[in-house]
Amino acid sequence: MKDDGEGIKEAGELCNFTYLFSVNQSGGNLSSEKINIDAVDPQEFLLRRLVRGDDRVQLDSNGFSCRADVHTQVCVANKPVRIYNKGLTVYVPSDSDQPQVKRIVKPYARLEDETAMKRVSPVQILHGRNTIDPPACNFTHNVTAVVFSSKGFTGNVFHEFNEIIIPLFITTRHFRSRVRFVITDFELWWVQKYNRCLSHLSAYEVINPGTDDESVHCFPGAVIGLTYHDNLALNSTDIPGGYSMFDFKQFLKESYNLKINHVSEIQKPMLMLISRRKTRRFLNEDKMVEMIMELGFQITRVEPEWMYNLDEFAEVVNSCSVMLGAHGAGLTNEIFLPTGAVMVQVVPLQNEWVATTYYGGPAKEMGVRYLEYKIEPEESSLFDTYGKDHPVFTDPKSIISKGYNAFRSVYLDQDLKINLERFKKTLIEAKQIVESSTPIN
Repeated sequence: MKDDGEGIKEAGELCNFTYLFSVNQSGGNLSSEKINIDAVDPQEFLLRRLVRGDDRVQLDSNGFSCRADVHTQVCVANKPVRIYNKGLTVYVPSDSDQPQVKRIVKPYARLEDETAMKRVSPVQILHGRNTIDPPACNFTHNVTAVVFSSKGFTGNVFHEFNEIIIPLFITTRHFRSRVRFVITDFELWWVQKYNRCLSHLSAYEVINPGTDDESVHCFPGAVIGLTYHDNLALNSTDIPGGYSMFDFKQFLKESYNLKINHVSEIQKPMLMLISRRKTRRFLNEDKMVEMIMELGFQITRVEPEWMYNLDEFAEVVNSCSVMLGAHGAGLTNEIFLPTGAVMVQVVPLQNEWVATTYYGGPAKEMGVRYLEYKIEPEESSLFDTYGKDHPVFTDPKSIISKGYNAFRSVYLDQDLKINLERFKKTLIEAKQIVESSTPIN
């Protein structure tokens, strides 16, 4: 059998200090409690911090607990488990004589979306007294397993950060790299794209439980599924260690070696224009570029394919004072902007809620100033297609009530011809913000 602990201190060697942490035995108010880690198994201690209230009581009593909400399912085992790759089966033993219980978990944080979850393979968890002995270990590891899927809505950078990278940070950062990722629905391109994030959260190579892999991996504990809070958001009061969006951005700086901390460090205002090629295109983009340059900005125009290589693209974003784009996934890259930078979102017709919810609201927690430019009907391609008296303009609820596909085919597929004189005011405001921005110590 293989042991992946070479070069890493054994858990017991990490115990010679006192750790201050928050506990919530009853599910009520948080309290502080000093724990001498000499008396506590480090893995058990760290896993215990992932659960609260009744879930913690259950984990303490039988070494296993599961919880689910509208977005995600998360199960925690603080005792030895066996993961059979081919069947995506996790065997969790029990000290009691309780009959074996089977749970099915889809480890992706979009439980409420049927379309996404159809692409996510189920993980079977068998907990309790085994009537048949589980398969023998082929590989033995001395760190906690974290099982999650790299499918769902991957291929869209918003969903990649929202449903995997941020939840992965929330779930595992406090382990300080002493976890090993078991990635179901394994997508090699995704692992390569986010390798820097993965390698800064885990000191070990990821495990791909391929469909033909019949090996059994044994771990001292496991987490199946990832904790999710909100759109591009972290709730610091509900995270072991109290990590915030500021801490997540610091994690990204370390992972991608980003040099610029504050927008005041950029000598001449640099504006990044996200250029779309399919929907929500800027039909007069060249004229927009001319005006942007006349206002004194340097400009870099980027297309979606540039964003694939995050190792390089994150640095480009970090060097910008302003990010400008129509509502869409590319705006997720605001997460790499330096503190004090400005994100300008051009909001198409009937996209106000999604624009604010997905990008406008989260920007503040990122230390990014947010401006939005809401287009007028005459600036939308829908105006020429349907005419001003069509229900698309006069009764949008009649379109939206038909469901997401109807909404998408009309309001997400529109293109934009920006009123340059009106838009100029927004750009001048953005420039004034970055030029007057000073770092706060």
